[in-house]
This record gives sequence, structure tokens and C-alpha cells, in this order.
Amino acid sequence: MTPFGQALRNLRARKGVTQSEMARAIGVSPAYLSALEHGRRGRPSFDFLQRVAGYFNIIWDEAEDLFLLAEASHPRIVLDTAGLGPKYTAFANRLAREIRTLPSDVVDEMEKLLDKASIRR
Repeated sequence: MTPFGQALRNLRARKGVTQSEMARAIGVSPAYLSALEHGRRGRPSFDFLQRVAGYFNIIWDEAEDLFLLAEASHPRIVLDTAGLGPKYTAFANRLAREIRTLPSDVVDEMEKLLDKASIRR
């Protein structure tokens, strides 16, 4: 599941709407909504996001949060390490191989390290 898929599922649950009801209302198939929620589809289009925001009558801040989650929810990432040293490429490949086996607390620690490195730049 992607962050956007989880948010969409939570939004539907909070509003008491089924996938079929929502799909019919915004003009997509229930299968498409299911695939988005389960992370089997890439980022949704801007048009789709606008239809979701309109359907649920989401206010600006919540809509912006939903749009940002969609941007960060592509389930198949491509990392471009061209021009970087060999250790960067090796690390990217290792992460790709092992990401499914990492415990949640390890991912949390890696995010903290990335946040700390971003602050230093």
C-alpha cells in the first residue's frame, strides 16, 4: 500500500463511502480505485486528484496534503545514480533488493538519517 492509497482508504472510511460508490461518482472503475489503494497503480493524475477533492468537498489544506501524498506514492521508483560514485549505485541496488525485508523501525531510522542529511545541505 502507498501513502496515498492509505489516505484514500481512510478518507472513504471516514466519509462512509464504498469503492463502488466513489468510482461511479468520479468516473473510474472500482478496480482502479482498489489498485490505487493497494499500491498496484502509479501516481494518480492531477485530474483524478481534483475529482477526489471535489467529491469529498475537501478544503485547501487537506487537498494539498492529499496531492503531496500522491506525489510521494509511486510504487515503482527508478533511482538514477549516473554520475555518482560506485558506492551510491551499489547502495541503491542493495536497497532495491532488501527493502521488502526491512522492519518498520529500520525504515524510520533511515528516514531520520535522511532528514538529518537534508538539514546539513
